[in-house]
Amino acid sequence: MRLLVIDTALGACTAAVFEDGLPLAVRFEPMTKGHQERIGGLVRDVIAEAGRGFDSLDRIGVTVGPGSFTGLRVGLAFAQGLGAALDRPVVGISALDALAASLEEATGPVAALIDARRGQVYARLFANGSALGPDEALSLEEAARRVAEIGPDVALVGNGAAVLAEAFPALKFARIDDRVAPSPEALARLAAAADPATHPPRPLYLRAPDAIPPSRLPGQPRQPAS
Repeated sequence: MRLLVIDTALGACTAAVFEDGLPLAVRFEPMTKGHQERIGGLVRDVIAEAGRGFDSLDRIGVTVGPGSFTGLRVGLAFAQGLGAALDRPVVGISALDALAASLEEATGPVAALIDARRGQVYARLFANGSALGPDEALSLEEAARRVAEIGPDVALVGNGAAVLAEAFPALKFARIDDRVAPSPEALARLAAAADPATHPPRPLYLRAPDAIPPSRLPGQPRQPAS
């Protein structure tokens, strides 16, 4: 299977082509903004380097969140548009699942954590390679309690790892990996294994957006206070 993976949900812009698990072309650029301007060029570059063009793709995988509201929509829109143009299936990948899968050498439990700010993290815990629950938005206190429950040998991964470790210095962890985004290899493995019927490319929002629509249109008079 030849597949293209795209990730713009977190602190990097990733595009990569893999075939039967082997990387043919990979681009990974750390960034906190600007994904919209870079993703098209990165995809163009990896397709050219991999050879045989867009028509050679069998599948497209894209991260669906949780993550940046703007960033993940950029990747989803690009992947869905490309999938429609090529008539190829597009599968959605949880950013938390991909972060956990990035720790290939981890032998104990894993906590994938994304900094959600405002004293929260997006979290998913894993043991023996299986998720212990759904993707959730948790307070730092609740996340610390959940992590402590699965033992002192847990590995933390994601940009929320250091946030949790700094907030609770008394907790001991086997490892703290504060990478800004999943590895392209992890994205490719999950995209290849995903069933398109059960992994649709739909955004995974665990919290309402911080931005709210304006209460009045430009030029519209203010409503008198009641």
